[in-house]
Amino acid sequence: MIDVAIAAFVTMFVVIEPIALAPLFVALTTGRTQAERRRIALRACFIAMILLTLFGVAGESVLSIIGIGMPAFRISGGLLLFMIAAQMLFERRNQWREPNVADSPDPSVFPLATPLIAGPAALTSMVLLTGQQSGNWTGILVVHGVVLAVVAAAYVLFLAGGVIERILGQTGTAVIHRLLGILLAAMAVQFIIDGLGDLGFAGFE
Repeated sequence: MIDVAIAAFVTMFVVIEPIALAPLFVALTTGRTQAERRRIALRACFIAMILLTLFGVAGESVLSIIGIGMPAFRISGGLLLFMIAAQMLFERRNQWREPNVADSPDPSVFPLATPLIAGPAALTSMVLLTGQQSGNWTGILVVHGVVLAVVAAAYVLFLAGGVIERILGQTGTAVIHRLLGILLAAMAVQFIIDGLGDLGFAGFE
């Protein structure tokens, strides 16, 4: 189960990017008191965790009802994650993330909970990770426990966002952003390989 936990943690930490979200949280809550920021962060993380849990528990069943198999979802999910990784590496991810943070009186549900924390990539990853543990409830519980830890880390980083931004600086933030992009690209390719293997393509089993 350690390998399952490590894979789930790396995947979800890279996809959700708590470190990169911290400066956005600071920008969204400018002018609010520390108590208000704490409430917004808690509400956003709670809602995001509910969404992620729902997709982790019932996502594969929903796919079955509408006639989508896990191999197809793994391949499409891998392609989606790879596109996001490419955007991260070429500094385009913030261009589609930042417009979503405009003019919201309470940003906890939108855009913090979704799409910034529980976005399409994170929800896709939950279905993929729990799908790999199909029938293994211990593995599924480990995945959900790890996701809870990542969301909790996001909560802590939200509260410390201003300090982190000052410590890392623009260069440090850019370096971390690129490293996360490389890791996400590799994981996306692995999802595609797994999907092709499920379909029986030679050399991908």
